[in-house]
Amino acid sequence: MNPKSILLGGLVVIALAFFVFWAVTAWRQRAARGDNSSIKPTPLQIAIGFVANFFDTLGIGSFATTTAMYRAWKVVRDEQIPGTLNVGHAGATFVQALIYITIVEVEFVTMIALIAAAVLGAWLGAGIVCSFSRRKVQIGMGYALIGAAALMLASLTGVGPAPGEALGLSGPLLWTAIGASAVLGALMMLGIGYYAPCLIMISLLGMNPTAAFPIMMGACAFLMPIGSLQFIRKERYDLRGALGLLVGGPFAVLIAAYIVTSLPLNYVRWGVVVVVVYTAISMLRTAAAERKSLGTATVPSA
Repeated sequence: MNPKSILLGGLVVIALAFFVFWAVTAWRQRAARGDNSSIKPTPLQIAIGFVANFFDTLGIGSFATTTAMYRAWKVVRDEQIPGTLNVGHAGATFVQALIYITIVEVEFVTMIALIAAAVLGAWLGAGIVCSFSRRKVQIGMGYALIGAAALMLASLTGVGPAPGEALGLSGPLLWTAIGASAVLGALMMLGIGYYAPCLIMISLLGMNPTAAFPIMMGACAFLMPIGSLQFIRKERYDLRGALGLLVGGPFAVLIAAYIVTSLPLNYVRWGVVVVVVYTAISMLRTAAAERKSLGTATVPSA
């Protein structure tokens, strides 16, 4: 059996284990609280999952766009957004990884090393983010969204290195990529997507940008369920919102990957940059307002 088949088999096993863990844990948590409320996602929540993952498969990204839609329509509370993104988008990411690892060539050792580093970073990062207060999440996501918008803008304007041709890395370049991948995996837990930073890193190190697709999708497919375990255990996510992403996402991936072969995305990307910047500013302003409100409430009256 070739190494790629083993990797794909491992991915399927992790996906099945993740969904079983999620279902059992959510059922036990709801039973312990005596919670009989509906967990059926709304049409809006499913539509958000579809739209975000459709454009994610085409290279725009899903985390920033989902966050913008969640805040615009007040679908998920700010402190629950990072967990909801990682838990809910895992299903669509599994599908993406299975497709792109199968059809795109990349040097196997490089791919495995970067995936493993991202998973380690995600596990450590999830533990930190789960302990954040609502205001810390707002501030962290606000700055993370600004970073995501800057990366989108750099891609749109052609700023960055010329594409390389290598399909793998070795020596110091590989170790540099491993360290960067671990950091990006940790940032995923705060809500900044892995795709755009990974694509830029791959190009900076002289690799063919196409080789980034199986790396970044494979990394996310492994790190999102691993990191999500902590969000699920501590209930730091919105169950209905996550189920909406799970229902709407995979179908959108299949359409984008196999049916839509060409789409003028530049205007969409510019629109996403504007919306993401607005969402980041809005989140930071909310955090500042809550801090001011808290400070006023704790000052004793004369």
